[in-house]
Formats: sequence, C-alpha cells, structure tokens
Amino acid sequence: MGRRHAALVGELGGELSALLAASRAVMAASAARFHPDLQPAAYQLAAALARHGPSKAGRLAELLGMDKSAVSRLAKSLSEHRLVKAMADPDDGRGTVYRLTDAGDRRLQAADAVKAEMFLARLAHWDDAELAQLVALLGKLNRA
Repeated sequence: MGRRHAALVGELGGELSALLAASRAVMAASAARFHPDLQPAAYQLAAALARHGPSKAGRLAELLGMDKSAVSRLAKSLSEHRLVKAMADPDDGRGTVYRLTDAGDRRLQAADAVKAEMFLARLAHWDDAELAQLVALLGKLNRA
C-alpha cells in the first residue's frame, strides 16, 4: 500500500466517523419521534421487526447486536405501550414471538419520515449520478 492510498484510507476514516456521528443524531431524532418515553434502542427493535417480521428475542438480539435480556426488556416496554405484541411461538408454543402492532407500524413510519427528511435535506443538491455512485460505493464497502 502506497502513501497516497494510506492517506486516503485515513481521510475515509475521518469522513466515516463524521457520517456515523450524523447518523446517531438522525437516529436519536427518529427514536424520539417514534416514542419520546422509550429508549432509542426500542426504535431499532421496532425497525427490525418491520424489516424481518415476527421474531423471537434471540433472533432480534442477533440482528441488533444486543444481549437477549436487553431485547426482552425493550420488547416488554414496547408491549406495554401497545407498539409490539408478544405471542406464543406457533412452532413450539413455549417461546415468545414479537410482532409490530398497527400502532407500532404507524409510529415507525412517522419516525422513518423524520429520517428520510433529514437525509433528503442533506442530499437535495446531489444529482442522481452522484447518489448512485455513493450507493454503489457504500454497498461495495459494506460487502468487503
């Protein structure tokens, strides 16, 4: 690896750090819109349920990189707010499967709209070719 390559990788690290910080701010705003009384991680759990469908706590923990007991506590809190429904696992009846309720889905859509508005505002001056290039390059980085 040459000096130029190493310098560019260093610059990339700085830009990714800035992007991650901005992303955390967007996620915090979206989570507050989802439900101001819940932890931001509850928004992430609801989003995972929307993406992957009804799931057990273990699967959600795996998807979110969280401890299963933390996921169970978040799911219980979401359940208390009627945003998630807990039901017996149809396969074995012993486990619990969580699914997003209609109210949870509506709140998630509102929270996702906040996220979309923030991204649209940042990218409003980009043309389609620039956006396509960014998407392709981020996809390539994420698959590396």
